[in-house]
Amino acid sequence: MRNTSLQFRSIRGAVVLLSMLVGWSAQPGTALAETAQEIFTTRCSACHTIGSGKLIGPDLSGVTERRPQEWILSFVKGSQAMVQGGDETAVALFAEFNQVPMPDQPDLTEAQILAVLELTKGGGVAGAAPPATAPAVVPEPTQADIELGQALFQGTARLENSGPTCNSCHDVVNDAVIGGGVLARELTTVFGRLGGPGVRAILGSPPFPVMQKAYEDRPLTEDEVGALVAFLQASDRDKALQQPRDYGPKLAATGGLGAAVLLGLYTMFWRSRRRTSVNQSIYDRQITSSN
Repeated sequence: MRNTSLQFRSIRGAVVLLSMLVGWSAQPGTALAETAQEIFTTRCSACHTIGSGKLIGPDLSGVTERRPQEWILSFVKGSQAMVQGGDETAVALFAEFNQVPMPDQPDLTEAQILAVLELTKGGGVAGAAPPATAPAVVPEPTQADIELGQALFQGTARLENSGPTCNSCHDVVNDAVIGGGVLARELTTVFGRLGGPGVRAILGSPPFPVMQKAYEDRPLTEDEVGALVAFLQASDRDKALQQPRDYGPKLAATGGLGAAVLLGLYTMFWRSRRRTSVNQSIYDRQITSSN
C-alpha cells in the first residue's frame, strides 16, 4: 500500500512537471520578451522608433534585413570603436545622423540584444507588440517658456527634483546666458540638428550613461523638458544675433588693468614709507640723551 502511494505521488509529480513544461513551451521567451521591451523603452526609444521613422537615430524596423546580425551585435556593444576603426557602414551612419554617438552597451548580453531585434521584426515575440515612438509636434515656444528654459539651463531657477543644471556640462551661445561647461557637447544648434522630438526624447529619457547617472533619481519634469526645448529652439533660431564669446582678450585686458591699478596703489603707499630703520631711530635717541 505504501509503495502504491509513493508511485502515485511520483506519477502526480511527473504530470505536474510535464504540465509546467508544456505551459512554458506554449509561451516561448515570454520573460525574455518582457526584458527586451524594457530594454528598448529605457535604452533605445529615446533615439529610435520601430516603424515611425527616423528620430535621433535610424528607424529600427527591418534592421535585421539591412545589417548582418554579427555587425549589429558589435555595433550595439561598441559603436564608436567601429567608427574609429574605419568600418564603412558605422562611419556612414555616424555622419548621416549628425555625428551623435550611439552610447555603447557592453553590459547587454547577446541574448538580450537578439531579443530586442525580435521586437523590431514586428511580432517576432508572441503577445508582444513592437513599441513605436511617434515624433511629437513641437509647438512654437512662448516667451515665458523660453525665459523659464533659459533660467533652468543656467541654474537661476531650481529644477524641481534638484537635478544638475545643463550648463554644468554644456554651453550655448546666448547673450543672456553665462558661459557653461565644456565637459559635453555645445548645444547652440542642437535643435536644428536633432529636431524638437529628438531633443525632447533625450531630455525625457537620456540615452547617454553620464546623463542617465546624473538624472537617475532626479528626472526632469514634463514642464521642465518643454521649457528647455523651447529655449534651445530659440537659441538655434537666434544664433546669428548672438555675440560669440571670446573671453581671452577680455581676461587679458582686465588682468592688465587690474595690475596697473595695484601698481598705482603700491606706489602711493610706498612714497610714505619709512626711509630709515627703526633701530637707527632708537640709536639716535640714545646718543642725543647721553649728550
